[in-house]
Amino acid sequence: MSYVNSKTNPLIFDIIIFIVRLFVGFAMLSHGYPKLQTLIDGGDIKFYDFLGLGPKISLGLTVFAEFICSIFLILGLFTRVAAGFLIFTMAIAAFFVHGADGFDKREMSLLYLSIYLIIIAFGAGKISVDYMIEKRKRANDW
Repeated sequence: MSYVNSKTNPLIFDIIIFIVRLFVGFAMLSHGYPKLQTLIDGGDIKFYDFLGLGPKISLGLTVFAEFICSIFLILGLFTRVAAGFLIFTMAIAAFFVHGADGFDKREMSLLYLSIYLIIIAFGAGKISVDYMIEKRKRANDW
């Protein structure tokens, strides 16, 4: 039985990782944008203080991960670093914010976390700004 994989057709890998980056990036933006609005509004902020820095700073760090790093993920820019921040944020959400809750409350953050682990392991692929930068660096090394 013959099947297509990333070794027989590397373009498939690049297209799939691109689609996953786009989907998960835009999906996480839908979580980060309301938090950004809360931060900008400047009212009374009630947010989980995971580092003991206060709810406003904790919310700011979460907005950085969920909003800014999601944009980096969509672009494929600083992809592994952005995924690292998102992994940290989803781990906090799954194991601390919802740690005492049932699986149904932790499921979404665990799904995001697993996708970010895949992205950190495999990188952004060739359809990314990271790849264009690396390609330019290699061309200049000659």
